Amino acid sequence: MKKKIKRIFSHSEIYLFFIIIIFSIILTSINPSFLTLENLFDLIKSSAGMGILAVGFFIVLLSGGIDVSFTAIAIAGQYISANVLMATGVDNIYLAFLISCSVGILLGAINGLLISVFKLPTLIVTLGTLSAFHGALLAFVGTKAINTAELPDCFKVFGHNNIFVLTRADGTSYGLSVYALILLGVVIMSWLILKYTMLGRGIHAIGGNRDSAVRAGFNIVGIQFFIYCYVGFLAGIMGVMHISLLRYSNPMYIVGTELGVIAAVVLGGARITGGTGSIIGTLLGVVMISILEKNLVLMGLSSYWHQLFVGLIIIISVSITSYQNKRRGIRSLTFR
Repeated sequence: MKKKIKRIFSHSEIYLFFIIIIFSIILTSINPSFLTLENLFDLIKSSAGMGILAVGFFIVLLSGGIDVSFTAIAIAGQYISANVLMATGVDNIYLAFLISCSVGILLGAINGLLISVFKLPTLIVTLGTLSAFHGALLAFVGTKAINTAELPDCFKVFGHNNIFVLTRADGTSYGLSVYALILLGVVIMSWLILKYTMLGRGIHAIGGNRDSAVRAGFNIVGIQFFIYCYVGFLAGIMGVMHISLLRYSNPMYIVGTELGVIAAVVLGGARITGGTGSIIGTLLGVVMISILEKNLVLMGLSSYWHQLFVGLIIIISVSITSYQNKRRGIRSLTFR
């Protein structure tokens, strides 16, 4: 029994879960409406897009890579799909998803090609493509924001779709957004890939020890190419969700929010050097970052504190990883 308890508490996700519970209790004491079903539904809807980006970034991090271009890919997919629908007069949300995801896969493939075939550093490549993708969008597609009146109706209708609806005492209604279903689908699909496929085993292997993965016969080029295409695909999904949520599109949006997603993933227990982490931990990290972002004012703090917390989370996570690596190095020398 003691071994089982120790095994459970050896996972960082457990500690994060309890931190979220304690923090939620504190917020509920300040604002009783915080811990309600309606507020939970709103939190899921507003953070689902971030959750999808976080799952994509987690897979990259698990493989030992870094991708910071996913926000530029998301806004490119969003803005291009909206402009295509407006130009053609086609009002179809499925076509919007198809265009946005296709743009995402194409831009992700560029990252994958540079990283897997030319073996360039992942951080440098994606920093460059973050700027290049966004700059190309502004230069060749446009800089004009699309307001609610101009936006095709399919985006606005999709943003209001609910899986089910509940009624308040005063007769008004609220519901669980379809965004929750999309997030759940992405989570299950990603979990199945990582857990039950050779591709998933390869991702874990590359992140754990790239040389060992090569010796084991994994196709490193193919796996890395898939990873960055998959991240682009998920970014394309998020782009359409984001425009449907806001009912407005600005090509300057989303870019610049990378650090929040990165902080959520590392807060969820993913090691910055790869090989360790879980999707559950990533989702818990997203919940914690979202709660912080939306409720700091309730605690009497400025919204600027959110930036401070995000930066500290990343610094502390990198420091812990560095310390753990040093400890492993000392132990390996000791046992030789």
